[in-house]
Amino acid sequence: MFSGGEVSCLVNPYACNETKLIQQPLVKKKKIAVVGAGPAGLSAATTAAERGHDVTLFDGASEIGGQFNIAKQVPGKEEFNETIRYFNKMIEKTGVKLQLNTRVQCADLVAAGFDEVFLATGIVPRTPELEGIDHPMVLNYLDVLRDKKTVGKRVAVMGAGGIGFDVSEYLTHGKTNPSLNKDEFMKEWGVDLTVSHAGGLAQDAQVEASAREVFLLQRKKSKVGAGLGKTTGWIHRTTLKHKNVQMMNKVSYLKIDDQGLHIEMDGKPMLLEVDNVIVCAGQDPLRELQLPLQDAGIEVHLIGGADKATELDAKRAIKQGTELAAVI
Repeated sequence: MFSGGEVSCLVNPYACNETKLIQQPLVKKKKIAVVGAGPAGLSAATTAAERGHDVTLFDGASEIGGQFNIAKQVPGKEEFNETIRYFNKMIEKTGVKLQLNTRVQCADLVAAGFDEVFLATGIVPRTPELEGIDHPMVLNYLDVLRDKKTVGKRVAVMGAGGIGFDVSEYLTHGKTNPSLNKDEFMKEWGVDLTVSHAGGLAQDAQVEASAREVFLLQRKKSKVGAGLGKTTGWIHRTTLKHKNVQMMNKVSYLKIDDQGLHIEMDGKPMLLEVDNVIVCAGQDPLRELQLPLQDAGIEVHLIGGADKATELDAKRAIKQGTELAAVI
């Protein structure tokens, strides 16, 4: 809307693209392996199978979803459970052969005689070069959201992109989740359902105290959260403001030690005495199977985070997987 681009749907990339994204008639049935059951892999596997290809979908986890399983932990993003449910049904409907708990290797794919391989293996969190980055207090966002490692009461989050905001929201929410409780949600946003106040606005919002003290940090000089969505960014910033998260820009990271995270702002050194430092400093594509497969003479296609890992974008990943599978 704001950029003059196309409107579409996260799960259904055909929406508003009906005349451009068209499944081509199958010329030759192929045996296709899709490695990674995240957004890109799910869309590619189900689309290719729907067209008549023999598709096997591999994932090392015990369930499908990939990054959806990370996102659904964040308050307000629980609807991704329904996206996963949808793809489970599509796997069943289209006849995709699903192999979970399987970290497939190049030799396995070669021996199985696959004609082509779609690599949807996702990303690995990026670890910045910083003195003390290997300190026990340092975690990455997968440690927190996926692996549920213990996090202390005072936390510094390095990186204020979408993932940094997600981690901060996850850490600051307490026992109740307003996004799943209508009354609590209305109280938090100051909505008076009795309409006893003008405009239905309560005099005071009732926000549950934050479960932790959180510092959300970024190197950039721009406003923290400036890169978030135009229609939703203000919501995320307001939510963290309600939880008294200290959002700090123009930060230089100096080192991490037993005292905490040492930083510099406006030329002045500062110490954040925190229990944990959580790194949300971007990610890199995971492509370790690409070269061995190509050397073995198998055609390889990169999709999703394995192709482009700058910002995790489920909509782009699903569209890319669908577009590839629609013409292969």
